[in-house]
Amino acid sequence: MASTRAAIRYAKAILDLANSKGVAEAVNNDMKSIANAIETNQELSTFIQNPTTTVEVKESALLEVFADVNGVTKGLFHLLFENKRFEILNAIALEYNKLFDESNGVEVAKVTTAIPMDADLEAKVLAKVATLSDKKITIENVVDPSIIGGFILRIGDNQYNASVANRLQVLKRELSN
Repeated sequence: MASTRAAIRYAKAILDLANSKGVAEAVNNDMKSIANAIETNQELSTFIQNPTTTVEVKESALLEVFADVNGVTKGLFHLLFENKRFEILNAIALEYNKLFDESNGVEVAKVTTAIPMDADLEAKVLAKVATLSDKKITIENVVDPSIIGGFILRIGDNQYNASVANRLQVLKRELSN
């Protein structure tokens, strides 16, 4: 839990710095690609988490892997080097994205589907979202075959469950009563 609080503090500080330099969006894109790289590349994730790898090696590797990132992002790598906190890089990146979206009035709608969304379903979901929120919405698709079909939409604390699995649960409860 402490690392989450630390990640929030780092993310806020980086966002403030990026805003003051007018590069918040560029840094947001950096953070998205960093989080994506760590989540999809097991080797990178293990490398960052490895306590036996020196912070010098981690910093130079990250500067090489993410050579094109903004100076503010490179500054974060150096800060993590100085504080020996590379293990929270992914949490910082995700937290930064969240704070950036919030500060720009963007809300993330998490849409869980049994198979990846196509353009048709995305249009239906966006229409549903428009009835639930007046903010700018970005859609994040999570694939979970266990819902069988339909979708589950989550925006903030609100959830709209239109999954086949949910309908079957409701039917099962009605039949057992």
